[in-house]
Amino acid sequence: MSLLVDITHRQGGFTLDASFESSASLIALFGASGSGKTTLINMIAGLVRPDRGRVIEGGRVLVDTQSHVFVAKHRRRIGYVFQDARLFPHLSVRQNLRYGRFFTPPAERYAEFGKVVELLGIGHLLDRRPSHLSGGEKQRVAIGRALIASPRLLLMDEPLASLDEGRKAEILPYLERLRDESRIPIVYVSHSVAEVARLASEVVVLSAGTVSAKGPTRDIMERLDLLPDDERGEGGSVIDAVVMRHDPETGLTVLTSPAGEWMLPRVDAHIGTRMRLRVRARDVMVATERPRGVSALNIMPGVIGVVSIGGQDAYVAIDCGGDRIMARVTPYSIKALELAPGRSVFAVVKAVTFDRGNVPGPSMLAGT
Repeated sequence: MSLLVDITHRQGGFTLDASFESSASLIALFGASGSGKTTLINMIAGLVRPDRGRVIEGGRVLVDTQSHVFVAKHRRRIGYVFQDARLFPHLSVRQNLRYGRFFTPPAERYAEFGKVVELLGIGHLLDRRPSHLSGGEKQRVAIGRALIASPRLLLMDEPLASLDEGRKAEILPYLERLRDESRIPIVYVSHSVAEVARLASEVVVLSAGTVSAKGPTRDIMERLDLLPDDERGEGGSVIDAVVMRHDPETGLTVLTSPAGEWMLPRVDAHIGTRMRLRVRARDVMVATERPRGVSALNIMPGVIGVVSIGGQDAYVAIDCGGDRIMARVTPYSIKALELAPGRSVFAVVKAVTFDRGNVPGPSMLAGT
């Protein structure tokens, strides 16, 4: 799938002027509230007609204002999952799931009801009404309804925003399965670093209606200056690792990446599973000598690549065998430890840093 968006649109006192192109399996539109994310995907969906520009999906021209092309929303074959599930309260889950299918011509239906139900783990919910579902269950049904309509593209507008942390933890593994197994390209809107780092292949950062950056997830998550103020503490490094072994005596799982071996609380994953770790910069300590007699289990040797100081914060980028690990320290530590590019150091991370928000469930991350 390729998606090209190049639009300009004025709405009241707000102007959206955004341009990007991507072929990622899941691309995140990321930014603070009011940056234009929802307006942008509404234009992709056909809910808003832009003042100027083009939207091209998989070679199909959906919008081209210069050529007076504007494909009606019901002809775009695009699934849309909103912040709230928007299920029909008088219909059962089964009936809600089948509803969108009626708008797809029979010859273009590819999604199998049973496979979608299995993918999202909602088989036991089919005879219930929405009033008897949890928030996470409602969102899974809403995703299923969009998938069973056999879309060419799936848009998700902050689908976890209305859920508490427990329900988010429940639904994130299903989103990973959706990304890895459905083969449907996804545009995912969020202002959460944790969600984007865990799910996205590429990220488009929106700020005040313009694209301020675009690139692979690992590169964007290291750019702490791009993150909203309330999410900056969640920024850092994204590491792709492989499960090597489980230790039943210690209750730890050992993964490996170019940086070395990572130890973390046991993860329910098969040996050989590829996983994505999120290492927050604020959770990394920097040592000029290999620490001894400390509780931290992850000690990665590396070489400082970049030192950045701004105000009361300083950041150190450490190259650990090809993995780049970001550390947030104080300017005082930079001076006291004489941290500078080219110096050999150790990145130190506690195992308990990898809570459920920093370690996804098993997924095949090829291409991410």
